[in-house]
Formats: sequence, C-alpha cells, structure tokens
Amino acid sequence: MDLASVVKAYDVRGLVPDQLDAGVVRALGAAFAEVVVLPEAAAGARPSAVVGHDMRPSSPELSRAFADGLASRGVDVVLIGLCSTDGLYYASGALGVPGAMFTASHNPAQYNGIKLCRAGARPVGQDTGLAAVRELAQRWLDAGEVPGTGAEPGAVSTRDVLADYAAHLRSLVDLSGARPLRVVVDAGNGMAGHTVPAVLGDAAGLPALPLAVEELYFELDGTFPNHEANPLDPENLRDLQAAVPRAGADLGLAFDGDADRCFVVDENGDPVSPSAVTAMVARREIAKERAAGRGAVVIHNLITSRAVPEIVAEDGGTPVRTRVGHSFIKQRMAEEDAVFGGEHSAHYYFRDFWSADTGMLAAMHVLAALAESDRPLSELAREYERYVSSGEVNSTVEDAAAVTDLVEQRFTATGDVDVDRLDGLTITSRSEPMWWFNLRASNTEPLLRLNAEGADEATMVRVRDEVLAIVRGQEA
Repeated sequence: MDLASVVKAYDVRGLVPDQLDAGVVRALGAAFAEVVVLPEAAAGARPSAVVGHDMRPSSPELSRAFADGLASRGVDVVLIGLCSTDGLYYASGALGVPGAMFTASHNPAQYNGIKLCRAGARPVGQDTGLAAVRELAQRWLDAGEVPGTGAEPGAVSTRDVLADYAAHLRSLVDLSGARPLRVVVDAGNGMAGHTVPAVLGDAAGLPALPLAVEELYFELDGTFPNHEANPLDPENLRDLQAAVPRAGADLGLAFDGDADRCFVVDENGDPVSPSAVTAMVARREIAKERAAGRGAVVIHNLITSRAVPEIVAEDGGTPVRTRVGHSFIKQRMAEEDAVFGGEHSAHYYFRDFWSADTGMLAAMHVLAALAESDRPLSELAREYERYVSSGEVNSTVEDAAAVTDLVEQRFTATGDVDVDRLDGLTITSRSEPMWWFNLRASNTEPLLRLNAEGADEATMVRVRDEVLAIVRGQEA
C-alpha cells in the first residue's frame, strides 16, 4: 500500500477497503501518536486524543481501528462517536487534546478519510506533521507490523459532547430573543441531521429557540440517496431552493457531508454568495470587537469578492488577503490574531472557536443578522453583493504555467493593470469600471481555475471571456 495515494496535502482520503482498511488506519493512528500526540503531552500527564466520525458505513470500524493504534502507543482515547467536523474541533479545543475526524466530507459513499488536528484544533497538514505521520506509517506497513513499545496501553473511553458543543455555539451567538424565523435546512443525509436539532432545536436538552426548522434529508445515510452532500455544486441546492418559497420560509441552509461548510439561500430560493456571508459575519464580529475597544483583523482569500475587504475597512476592521486553502487561512488567523476569516468555498473561521472553521456558527450569525433586521434576506444580502462574479470556471490545459504566462503577457500589454502572484495570477484593472481575475493551477489535475469579478455583468463577462479565449486556445 502506497500511502502517498491517500495522504493528501491537508487530510487522508481514499477508497474503502481498497486504499483504507482497519490495518492501514491502525498504523496511521499509531504514527499520529508518535508524531503529534506524545510530543505534545505535558510532562507527567497522560497523553490523550479524541476521535469522532461521520455517518459513513465504514466510519465506526475505521475510527475504532485508529483508536486502537493510538492506544497501542500508550495514548488514552476519548471516542465521541457521531459528530460533525466542527464538533470534533470543539472537542479538541475544549479538552485541549489532539483529534482525528473520520469523514470524506462530500465524496461518494465508497470513500472515507481522516482530518487530523493538534490540541486546540490546530491544523495538521503536510508541513505540520502529516508527511511525518505518512512516512512512519508507511515504514511500518512495509515491514508488515507496527512494533510494540512496551508501554502500558492507553484506555479507550466514550463521551457524548453534542450538548456541550451546542451550548458553546449558543454562547457565541444568542438567538434566544430573536424574532421568530422559519428556516429550511438541507442536511444532505449528512452530519447536519445530527447537529442542527441539537443547536437550533431542543434535541440536546437546551431551551427551544424562536426558530421553526423544516428538515430536508436529515436521515443519516452515508450512501447519500437524495443528492451529493456538496452544496458547492448548484445541482445539489435545487431541492432547498424549491422548498424555501414553498414553505414560506425566511431562508434556507445547506450543509455538506461533515457539516463544516454552510451555504445560504434567501426567501426566494436564490443563493447568497459565500462572499456576502463572509462580509455579513465580518461586520458583526468587527462591531463586537470595536464595542470592546479592540481592533479587528479579518482574513479573506484572494478570490472572495472585492466587496469583502471594502466592507471590512469601511467598518473599521483590517482586511488581510491570503492564498486559497484552509491551511493558509488558519496560519494567518494565528499570526494576525484575527477575529474571523472567510473563504469563497463557504468555510468560515472564528477566533472564538479556536480559529477553526464551523459552518454552524456562520449560519447562526446569518440567522441573528436577519432576526435583527425588518427586511427580507434578499434585501439584506444586497448590501454585501456589490459586484458580479463569474464563479469558478475550469479549463483543461497541458502546461498551466505557460498558459498563465501567456495570459499575463496579453493583459499587461496595455500597462493599465496591477499584477500579483500571491496565488496563481491575479490581474486587477487600475481604471473604471472595476474588474479583476485570478487564474490558478489545480494541485491535483491538469486544470486552470478562473475566477473573475466586475463592477457589472457586462464587464465581468467581457473579462471572463477574454481570459477564456486565451486559455482555451491553448487547451490540451
């Protein structure tokens, strides 16, 4: 087994059982203990870790095998069972121990994977321990066994943290006094079917909120019988978009399979862009910080709308632009002590949540913002959607670097643009009407990804099509 095929830049992901089975996962658990858990344990304290899993058929067996690997190295393991990825981050943060979440997010049922974190939900990626975990586990798998240590095996216990997770989120956004709202939630048969009733309802024993929640596909089913649990694909929003106006609801929420991302639609069923949600939440977090006499840094990646840094600055915050990818967002969150961060992919990061991402907390902020307004969400969102975006457009090319250079040459010939290479190629017009585009190569496929934005539809379409004409003239 070549672990390089399943250990990705930020997580582990592969086919079960062809690439991931109990033996492989047990070796990864033991390696995670050696590389991350044991070195982090305080002197004299028992090394500990927390493990959770999603609703996939293979998740219980694999998570238990990982726990066995941890325990074999003397690590005490707390199994929290079914949880969302942000529920695992909550447990890691609240308990102050490293964690492992078994999920393949929105991938099909035959996949599974592992998201790893250090104590306090700090990320583990290739450069922060994941490569070392892979190398050690690979060495053991090649040798045919994980060697013993002579240490006393760790204890494996179970704990339900769902109610504590829900209570923590409610402590950050108080919806108890909000005006009544009706909301449709599409859980996509994923983990939101487990967490939404606890956080927005009374399933975990918390007081009821003034929310009428209409449930769509709340049955936990890792075979995803209704649609993929990937709201980034517009096709997977169709049922929610139809259900919201039919129910006379104020808004709709759609979560991905492990419920760490949240997408929003307004009362008409029209999507509210993740950039608008980022700006809306940023405004609330900045106001909270300024009321306490503090400054507020907000992180955004370079393909969120230009409206995001504009609104952050207008509200007295400091916008900080980063590369695309959660590892870069989390790194800058820590470096800048940022209060909030948002991505175009609907990942939202909060300092009050150990700088980790949680779609549920972002959803609660949207609910609170709507409840505090006497306007429908469509009008409220319009404040944050100043420009027109292309969305991500992919093109297959043989030599992404050469094509990118050609695009730069063509657009810089006028001399009236700014160019940067923070992440791929970003070109911004110096003159009106406003436009910019970013062209980035995929890390895993022979693709160039284009995102363009303009002051109006005509400007965006013109720029998008000019770039695509150059790119697709060089297609593979």
